[in-house]
Amino acid sequence: MRFVLHGAAVLTLTAITQLGGIAWVVALAFRRRRWAAFLLAYGLLWAVAQLAAPQLGREPIPCRGGPLRMQSAFYCVTLRNFVSPELREVAQRAAERVARDHPGTVTLALDGNFPFLSGFPMIPHLSHGDGDKLDFAFFYADERGYAVGRTKSPIGYFAFERAGEETCPPAFPTFRWEMRWLRPAMAGLELEPERTAALLRALLSDTRVGKVFLEPPLAARLGVSGGKLRFQGCRAARHDDHIHVQL
Repeated sequence: MRFVLHGAAVLTLTAITQLGGIAWVVALAFRRRRWAAFLLAYGLLWAVAQLAAPQLGREPIPCRGGPLRMQSAFYCVTLRNFVSPELREVAQRAAERVARDHPGTVTLALDGNFPFLSGFPMIPHLSHGDGDKLDFAFFYADERGYAVGRTKSPIGYFAFERAGEETCPPAFPTFRWEMRWLRPAMAGLELEPERTAALLRALLSDTRVGKVFLEPPLAARLGVSGGKLRFQGCRAARHDDHIHVQL
């Protein structure tokens, strides 16, 4: 049973952080203070990733400051904020353009990729395995206007904007979750259309961008169109809670 539990821990930590499973294996050598050993090992691996990944073609999206940063510390701690240098520049320029047109705007990034190994899966995404994909959170507003650095959802995902409006027929299995049980916890903010549309246009106008995924009804509501703007298909996750961009 212990072997099964430790194996599950290694698999889970690897799926979430890529390097967490290695840290847990190291911690197993310590009978006492195992959690302290795990945190120390993971901290060392995390620091190594910050230094080594840029040498191997992956750069981190900033965790704080500037017009572009990660939506929460979760993505930085779990090493999910790495992308190719080219995509990092695309994201930075798009964020700077939105901030120039709408002063004070902060663009928030979500899942990018792990620091090492192309093809390494990033659950629950079907892609995000090569450093050339990145998700962005929508912009939101409250009764006072644009809510700087805030999102409906604590992790930026699952605050779907098309409640009751479905593009695809019911199917099983599917990644088009509704997550209705989360909606009561995400009240108080509404989609800010001007900045969200501005980010989409900035991304679509960059010649290095190959595709941008967004649900068609939401794209129509925002008044954004173009050959690069695509529907991701009925078997993939919904894209009315975030923007997906890839080179």
